Amino acid sequence: MITKDISIEELVQSIPGSVTYLMEKGIKCLACGEPIWGTLESASKEKGFSDSDIQRFVEEINSLSNVISKS
Repeated sequence: MITKDISIEELVQSIPGSVTYLMEKGIKCLACGEPIWGTLESASKEKGFSDSDIQRFVEEINSLSNVISKS
């Protein structure tokens, strides 16, 4: 289960599809050549996202994870 406190590095290792998801939200990481560190929450806050946005990201990334694990 992904939480807002997961490190970006751990998130990307656990759910490689999260790179594309984060890029679509404007949170650049690894694949685009702009590595970022910290947590999902801190990276999101740096880009101006609200707490409710971050909660939605957590829910959507967890849904991504569930789809991948069922494949």
